[in-house]
Amino acid sequence: MISVLAQERLLGAALGGIFMGVIVLEQRKGIYALISENQPQKKAGYELIPPLYANKPPSDFAHAWNKAVDRTLGPVIVALSSRGW
Repeated sequence: MISVLAQERLLGAALGGIFMGVIVLEQRKGIYALISENQPQKKAGYELIPPLYANKPPSDFAHAWNKAVDRTLGPVIVALSSRGW
């Protein structure tokens, strides 16, 4: 059997945990309610904007990306290669 002091401490910890849990849940509920009140109302009918690369095949997009990276990092690669890295 555990001592009366240990029982009191366990009871206090359990009641404190329950009390804090209720407080935290109520605070979160209030925060979520406040956020949902401040959200703009969504329109019933909205139009999707197609992506920029929708008309081009993915290979063209990948090729353009690779060319841009080569142009951007080309001087860095040349400088590192000349130093023997």
